[in-house]
Amino acid sequence: MSRRKARKQVFENVEVVDAGAKGKTIAKAPDGRVIFLSNAVPGDIIDVQTFKKRKSYYEGHATTFHKLSDKRTSPKCEHFGTCGGCKWQDMAYEHQLFYKQKEVINNLTRIGHVELPEVTPILGSAHQYFYRNKMEFSFSDSRWLTLEEIQSNEDLGDKNALGFHIPGMWDKILDVKKCYLQADPSNAIRNAVKQFALENNLEFFNTRNQTGLLRTMMIRTSSTGDIMVLIQFFKDDKAKRELLLNYVAATFPQITSLQYVINGKANDTIYDQEVICYHGADHIFEAMEGLKFKINAKSFYQTNSDQAYELYKITRDFAGLTGNELVYDLYTGTGTIAQFVSKKAGKVIGVESVPDAIVAAKENAQLNNINNVEFYVGDMKQVFNEVFIETHGHPDIIITDPPRDGMHKDVVQQILNIAPKKIVYVSCNSATQARDLELMDEMYKVTKTQAVDMFPQTFHVENVVLLEKR
Repeated sequence: MSRRKARKQVFENVEVVDAGAKGKTIAKAPDGRVIFLSNAVPGDIIDVQTFKKRKSYYEGHATTFHKLSDKRTSPKCEHFGTCGGCKWQDMAYEHQLFYKQKEVINNLTRIGHVELPEVTPILGSAHQYFYRNKMEFSFSDSRWLTLEEIQSNEDLGDKNALGFHIPGMWDKILDVKKCYLQADPSNAIRNAVKQFALENNLEFFNTRNQTGLLRTMMIRTSSTGDIMVLIQFFKDDKAKRELLLNYVAATFPQITSLQYVINGKANDTIYDQEVICYHGADHIFEAMEGLKFKINAKSFYQTNSDQAYELYKITRDFAGLTGNELVYDLYTGTGTIAQFVSKKAGKVIGVESVPDAIVAAKENAQLNNINNVEFYVGDMKQVFNEVFIETHGHPDIIITDPPRDGMHKDVVQQILNIAPKKIVYVSCNSATQARDLELMDEMYKVTKTQAVDMFPQTFHVENVVLLEKR
């Protein structure tokens, strides 16, 4: 028997008992090892086929369901299970929230070893579908085929796709009929663009061969009613490009910003590309509590606008501002949190490593007539030093909202050297947040923690922690 075959085992009548990191659910094998699953819900009783064996765990998938969990619900989307998004769509929303909260608490206590106050219940999202304000779709001339399609003898017809990457496969695109993540007219725009491209023989991209015309399409919507569409072309074909863009502008007059990129390089990131405005403005606006934020094609903005407002309110409430404090906002991005808390602070200093983000932050502050914020660009672990503190003042409160990797240990150490009265730590990854909290535990205690669900139907969760000096 080969080693590969020896690793595969079948376990029968196993109960799925929990949900863990990265959306995997958990069962226990008869030998005591944990089994990580991606196609079951806690409470299911199943047969498991393993495909990976390690010292302390297996990875596998459910092959037979003997009993379905009462935590289950019917997925809305026809693409569930094939598409890489919305992996928890088969679990009822109240149970999604339960497991998200549980993961945050487990990470803070097991990784961070911090003592927690009474935990405030997770804040669920009012909208569990159609909540995203930004979606990116890819074109492909060789769409992903399901097993049923491959095994059928029928003519599969059109092989073109406009949709999402299959998980773990950079060159395979699932053709999406209807996506439940972004509100209308997102689906209508995507489907119309695909149909028009097919009717007019506009070539869909082939990633492996680097051929074709149409690469990607981004749709951004906003709480103000603005809509941005950006189409990325692989080559410069003026006639075909204008044919498509004119059709989009005429068919969807509600689009306020129609833009394009011509990108002939190997990858489809637009951040090093020139974005050209074809029709309307080169930006859209988001609004939050009287503030307006100008969003261009390359801007970062929280993808769930309604929950971003809730997240920022919690952040401001945790800071407990009285109107006089000097606040440092680390990893400020385009300065949304800095501007949101500014009216209750004396002064806010925002620091960010991406120059374009700081340009946008300054522009938005000017747009909002905010005079008590300042923004500086640079690598956090270099800029955020003693000279910076001497120049700009000793902060009363530090707000930090780092990327998924958390804060560099030098930044954590500098925060400890500065020793502000309070730290409000906003995180999209409670595991790295917990690691950083452990480094600060000797000097600071966690006095509040609040999980916020920004991404229903997925396992992702944000968490806000208030740290106060011991």
